[in-house]
Amino acid sequence: MAWGIAAWWQLTTTNVIENFPGFPKWIDGIQLMGNMRQQVLNSWVRIETKTVDKIDLSSKPFKVFVWTDIIETKSLIIATWAIAKRMWIPGEEKYRWKWVSACAICDGGLPIFRWKSIVIVWGGDVAMEEAIHLTHFASKVIVLVRRDVLRASKIMQNKSKKNNKIEFLRNTEAKEIVWNNFVTGVKVINNKTWKENLVECSWLFYAIWHKPNTDFLEGQIKLDEVGYVLTHFNAVHTQTSVPGVFAAGDVADKKYRQAITSAWTWCMAAIEVEKYLEMIN
Repeated sequence: MAWGIAAWWQLTTTNVIENFPGFPKWIDGIQLMGNMRQQVLNSWVRIETKTVDKIDLSSKPFKVFVWTDIIETKSLIIATWAIAKRMWIPGEEKYRWKWVSACAICDGGLPIFRWKSIVIVWGGDVAMEEAIHLTHFASKVIVLVRRDVLRASKIMQNKSKKNNKIEFLRNTEAKEIVWNNFVTGVKVINNKTWKENLVECSWLFYAIWHKPNTDFLEGQIKLDEVGYVLTHFNAVHTQTSVPGVFAAGDVADKKYRQAITSAWTWCMAAIEVEKYLEMIN
């Protein structure tokens, strides 16, 4: 385990994946990653499942510190993803990745939850975008906003307010997930009146941002203000600010965060690493 996630990335925590090409119905996340892993092994690539403690990019070859070992390399791809922030309320751990999700695009269209009530937490642009997306599938989308105003841009506020499927509960915070074999609602509290209430729903979505796993880089690579790796240096799509170091997947993508877009950048990074090694050798 690294950062609370198994070695095959966050897809292993997703039961149903409907939007990855090549599977007409759907595929289980563990099965998909297992297939990818076996495909890699069939290509004579060695896989070492270890937790990286830190890296040293100050000189070449680069150094990767894994417990008591030091791995030296001419090039490096960083693909350490981003973890969805959590609320840590009762019931969340039990139903996370089942009836509690941080990706409306990934899970919002699942057939078993269509035309039912959905709760989404937060009031920023991401929450408004995901709330609008969910209205294509849900009977109602209830947005829990901690304050009496939305943090989203005026454009996104206007779009969401014009949608008659979206309902806002202001000054409201989620307190506990209620279930009876499956999620049936969310206990909420009004932080002005301290009155508690039950909001009935079939699914709870978080839209409270993600945290990219970049702490171990210790300022050796340029990051954006949130912590995502910046790429596209010297007209190379996945190159970071350090020549020879590339980044792929959610660690450098705060907009799409989909399995297929991650695979796309992994492919680009692999090709660009190959070209880099040819250039320096």
